[in-house]
Amino acid sequence: MEDFLSLAKARYSCRRLEPVSVDAETLEKILEAGRCAPTAHNNQPVKIWVIQSEAALAAVKETAAFPFVQAVNCILAVGALPAEAWVRPFDGKNFADVDGAIVATQMMLAIHNLGLATTWVGHFDADKLKAAFPEMIPYDMIALFPLGKPAEGARPSRLHEDRKPAEESISWL
Repeated sequence: MEDFLSLAKARYSCRRLEPVSVDAETLEKILEAGRCAPTAHNNQPVKIWVIQSEAALAAVKETAAFPFVQAVNCILAVGALPAEAWVRPFDGKNFADVDGAIVATQMMLAIHNLGLATTWVGHFDADKLKAAFPEMIPYDMIALFPLGKPAEGARPSRLHEDRKPAEESISWL
């Protein structure tokens, strides 16, 4: 457990990335971390796109103009298909976004564990992304993960270690 807590605490949103060639074995480990993530009722409504071609990267970079997105040569996109997700019968809550977030989180932790860096990019133009990649149209696009190595001067945000005290975020009933 201590190893996991160390990983969870050390991982940070790296917003200064340099491109790196991600070898097939490393990429497979990241993708497997996402593929084996738990989903509601094991419906697995999540899709991961590996964006590496020049044309595909250019299209994705048009949707998120941040320097950390522009700098890399590999981006992972995560989407969840509401039509395939489990729906809670009591109130109709569709778990597509939850399932997508679980998959994305496991991938994000795997990226850090494998010595790479990324940040969860949620600020992107999903409509523009879907226009460039029509296969994404039925999906709720959850996140983009630019893969790289930390650039010189990269460090966690000054808020990285700020957490509410346990008594404010945990209740024992």
